Amino acid sequence: MNMFNKLVKKETKLSVIGLGYVGLPIALEFAKQIKVVGFDIKPERIDLMKKGIDPSKELTSDAFKSADIVFTSDPSELKSASFHIIAVPTPTTKNNLPDLTPVLKASETVGRILKKGDYVVYESTVYPGCTEDDCIPVLERYSELKCGKDFKVGFSPERINPGDINHTLTKIVKVTSGCDAESAENIAKIYELIIKAGVHRASSIKVAESAKIIENTQRDINIAFMNELSIIFNRLGVNTYEVLEAAGTKWNFLKFYPGLVGGHCIGVDPYYLSFKAKALGYHPQMIDSGRFVNDSMGGYIGKQTVKKIIACGKNLKGCRVLIMGITFKEDVTDIRNSKVMDIVNELKDFGISVDVIDPGAGKHEVKEEYQIDLKDKPSGKYDAVILAVSHKEYLKLDESYFTPLLNKDGLVVDVKGVLRGKIKNNPYWSL
Repeated sequence: MNMFNKLVKKETKLSVIGLGYVGLPIALEFAKQIKVVGFDIKPERIDLMKKGIDPSKELTSDAFKSADIVFTSDPSELKSASFHIIAVPTPTTKNNLPDLTPVLKASETVGRILKKGDYVVYESTVYPGCTEDDCIPVLERYSELKCGKDFKVGFSPERINPGDINHTLTKIVKVTSGCDAESAENIAKIYELIIKAGVHRASSIKVAESAKIIENTQRDINIAFMNELSIIFNRLGVNTYEVLEAAGTKWNFLKFYPGLVGGHCIGVDPYYLSFKAKALGYHPQMIDSGRFVNDSMGGYIGKQTVKKIIACGKNLKGCRVLIMGITFKEDVTDIRNSKVMDIVNELKDFGISVDVIDPGAGKHEVKEEYQIDLKDKPSGKYDAVILAVSHKEYLKLDESYFTPLLNKDGLVVDVKGVLRGKIKNNPYWSL
């Protein structure tokens, strides 16, 4: 009996290793159809999930109802499963090199409990060749089994977009692949149990890996172009959003916008592709240039804010700035790799006092990650307010909100251009 039939008949279980914003939705969706073991190395997260709480605050308690799932931080419980999905982060080091530690540790954990006939599918974003060259050897070493003969491996890249309530897991076409024809078909059929939008069967693991890595690299390069345009138009005294609005009237103009590019996808994945390209002897000029532009934008916004404050006739000594938003993107709670911190650090380098507020971010997480104290609300008057993240709570704000917060000639900085046309009486600047 093949793996698909065993799972459907509930003769074995599926496990998900890593229950973050990617792994938990997958585990819960599969748990509507088959038996699931959800594993995470953090017991405190497991405790929350046992209570029907998503630590990432992406899912409601309803998502946990009627789910045939066991949450655990005990690796031995993975033995009861035969189909393992690894969905752990793949970050970069401080030097922007791939950090495979989480995915290799997860491979070791699975390798220790791997049985003959088992399947392992990776969803973590990696460079092409990583699954076969880096991960499979770990599985083989710790299981003392042989891939292809004793167990099967596949790759099915995650496509979840945090904070997006429209493009959810089941509504996005899933790319799948396997180490041979049999595993490729089994893996595709298993994902078809939950993916309503359908499955695209890639011809190989490397093709599936490559498809994922270029999705975010393409977005990174396009946003970098917009950011570079915003620097040029700022020198021309032209509003970038007005230019894009005019250019967007042409049917084939691609609608990208300037802004901060952080998080653990667009701000990270291009470095994985760049690393692999250099290992193959090719220096990827466009990819690296896009990364340089986007990584520089926080500092650029900070410097421009300082220039505008000085232009308003203020002395930087004693200046106070309020930054609204610290998550890596709008309407999420995730603060990892947030480029807002580049703005904070740039302002502090000029001796400016900075307060940060955010409706979704956790105080403890911000303190632990960035060593700053998140404020509950604005306090006192500021010489500038920077709307850095366009959370839904901020979209309805107008000048009547900002004016009481500002000292005379106080500046409003609008990173995403959401206040365009709303600020009439205070100095205003956007990308």
